[in-house]
Amino acid sequence: MKIVFFSVTGQTRRFINKLDFSSVEITPTDPFFAVNEPYILVVPTYEKEITEFVEDFLNYSFNRQNLLGVAGTGNRNFAELFIFTAKDIAREYQVPLVYSFEFSGTPKDVANFKKVVNEIDIKTVR
Repeated sequence: MKIVFFSVTGQTRRFINKLDFSSVEITPTDPFFAVNEPYILVVPTYEKEITEFVEDFLNYSFNRQNLLGVAGTGNRNFAELFIFTAKDIAREYQVPLVYSFEFSGTPKDVANFKKVVNEIDIKTVR
C-alpha cells in the first residue's frame, strides 16, 4: 500500500520513516504528480493556506479516485481542532478517517497504523 504524506515541520515525515511502506511526499514546489495506485494520505493539522498543496495534489489526475483514506496528526491540546485537516479532507473527499496520532507518533501508533493500512490493503485486493 502506498502512503502519500505532507509534512511542514518534519514530524509527519519522521512518522512515515518509521513505517515499512512505499511512500511519497507532497511538496510545495511540485504537488502536481499522479499516484496511479490506491493510497492512504497522512497530513498534519494546519490552516488551509498551509495545506493548499495537498488539495492541489488531490485534484490532480486520478489522485482523488485512488485515495482510500486519510490519517491525521496534530496536538491533542487543541481539543476539537485536533486533526481538523484530516477530518476536513475525509469529509470533502468522502473517504474514511483511518487513524490519528499526536506529533510524530509513538511505537504503538506505528504498529496500529501498520495494522490499519494492512487491513485496508487486504480489503482493496479482494
